[in-house]
Amino acid sequence: MLPVSDAAIDEAAGLIRAGQPVAVPTETVYGLAADATNADAVARIYAAKGRPSFNPLIVHVPDLSAAEQLAELPPRARALAEQYWPGPLTLVLPRRDDAPLASIVTAGLPTVAIRVPRHPAMQALLRASGRPLAAPSANASGSISPTRAGHVMKSLGGRIPLILDAGPTQVGVESTIVGVDGDQLRLLRLGPIDLGLPMAAGDKVQAPGMLARHYAPSKPLRLEATEARPGEYLIGFGPVQGDASLSPSGDLVEAAARLFDLLHQADAADTDAMAVAPIPPEGLGLAIRDRLRRAAHRGN
Repeated sequence: MLPVSDAAIDEAAGLIRAGQPVAVPTETVYGLAADATNADAVARIYAAKGRPSFNPLIVHVPDLSAAEQLAELPPRARALAEQYWPGPLTLVLPRRDDAPLASIVTAGLPTVAIRVPRHPAMQALLRASGRPLAAPSANASGSISPTRAGHVMKSLGGRIPLILDAGPTQVGVESTIVGVDGDQLRLLRLGPIDLGLPMAAGDKVQAPGMLARHYAPSKPLRLEATEARPGEYLIGFGPVQGDASLSPSGDLVEAAARLFDLLHQADAADTDAMAVAPIPPEGLGLAIRDRLRRAAHRGN
């Protein structure tokens, strides 16, 4: 684990060019980045995370011009890109026939998920490595997403060669994902940017974060809790205080930034279960509730 510096970025870029994955901060969560043009490198992401092969990865590029080398951008996609990039918006776009991407990145789909990140460390790594970077969250697949370098170390320590540490992430939840098909937009994952779109129907995996069980702690998680039951660690919000609070003032931006940090804290607590206070279903609260619903999903 190295603090972000010019030397650390150079070391990370060297590992990227050698086909190795490295953990790097973005404004949303920490990502596990590898050369998206190198199938072996991308396979090392899947191996480190234990990620299902049918779940596609987001490709990060430094700017809109680089995105145009990989995907077709119809007018509505271009308008969104110009408004929200760099930032926490991922667009699922038709892949260009000549895009130099490893097919494993798209999990066999004819589309590619692309984002231009805002975080200076990720931008520096993109430019130093000279590669588009496939970068899912830097954690074991399905477990709590990492918003600090320590979360990455706990989840992936010993599986990857380098973690770049720039402190806690600013946004704290993964990017909004929108599928673009001509002039049609489909919301595939809720996130920090609210475009006022309904969630797309169907359960086919078209983008990262669409599995029913995702972002999951090791303990049972109960939602809409107004008080703790015996043996539970309660994460509060607003008037519900709990053992720790996402935001005592009910600020959804603060809650999003603290969400995964407190899930890690609750998962590590000396309790048998965990619970989270009600989050209002509005604005950024919709993205928080989506993450919590998937984290609480226990399957059949």
